[in-house]
Amino acid sequence: MSLLFESFKLKNLELRNRIVMAPMTRARNPDGVPNEMNALYYKQRSGAGLIVTEGTAISNTAMGVLYIPGLFTQEQVKGWKKVTEAVHVEGSLIFTQLWHVGRVSHTTNQPNGAAPVSSSAIAADTKAWGYDEDGKEGFVQASVPRALTTAEVKQVVQDFANAAANAIEAGFDGVELHGANGYLIEQFLNPKVNNRTDEYGGSIENRSRFLLEAIDACIDRIGADKVAIRLTPYGGLQDMPIYDEIESDYFYIADKLAKRNIAYIHLMDQKSRGSFALPDGFLARFREHYKGVIILAGGMDRAKSEKLIAEGVIDLAGFGEPFIANPDLVERLRNSWPLTLPERSLHYGGAAQGYIDYPVYKEVQAN
Repeated sequence: MSLLFESFKLKNLELRNRIVMAPMTRARNPDGVPNEMNALYYKQRSGAGLIVTEGTAISNTAMGVLYIPGLFTQEQVKGWKKVTEAVHVEGSLIFTQLWHVGRVSHTTNQPNGAAPVSSSAIAADTKAWGYDEDGKEGFVQASVPRALTTAEVKQVVQDFANAAANAIEAGFDGVELHGANGYLIEQFLNPKVNNRTDEYGGSIENRSRFLLEAIDACIDRIGADKVAIRLTPYGGLQDMPIYDEIESDYFYIADKLAKRNIAYIHLMDQKSRGSFALPDGFLARFREHYKGVIILAGGMDRAKSEKLIAEGVIDLAGFGEPFIANPDLVERLRNSWPLTLPERSLHYGGAAQGYIDYPVYKEVQAN
């Protein structure tokens, strides 16, 4: 059997295969509460050994996209229970991705129209999904953020921990902190975006402090085997500048996370998103610092996944957009069936169309 379709032991969890459904924003929740349609969407894709949900807001100030779900109210916890139960019935496992967008937001996404928050008051030349000056929803220029105070940083750490505890109450098997794609955690890591002079700025020891404190707070609440993180070294999405110390910084982070015995590190190669690629040999060098479970997402296919798993540089393969239009992606990969291309105009917002109405391969053939 192909390595990709073998079962895999993830801490105390048994994955049916090494295929991970990567997190993807789908923006189907105007009230921020997951519902039956979300449960069906994830259930349809439960052929994956592990599902990681769309980014889930940890507080009402964490959002930069309209209509995303959260995990900071009891109503949201009850909504997510519908999702986790639906996935577990199908025999899959599910983590939720805990998300704070930081500066990648707009005043219309924030309570009372306040400025979004970040490591520093440095604006991102990127878009958020909010309301324009005429009240029309769509992609708008991200607003200038304000820097979190030292005390506020520590509160955001607790917001991550509270959301993690809510996730376990909602039936999730674990949580993945979103430390990637130019969002808040990465805004602290990048020295060209972080100009702080307190304990969270300057050296890599300080710039990584927020990430590690958030990880530790979640571990304290739900246990290390249920905590993971997504990282994008060399990523340029959301106006994140490249800097000279990237590799050494991420090796430092890998060393620190290795000591914490977390569930996994989820790396993303952003070349598939039109950004920078991971340099040749980076995965092998990263593996020298982190012997735990590594997921890689971004431009993956069966051949690439099997090669990297066989080489031992990754353990699990993450697939994002292919899961949108191919709810039976695992079977399509297993049988080398062709993939359906998604309608990208339907990725965000809306209702059932472009969300739960994509047919499986056998239905396509029957028609």
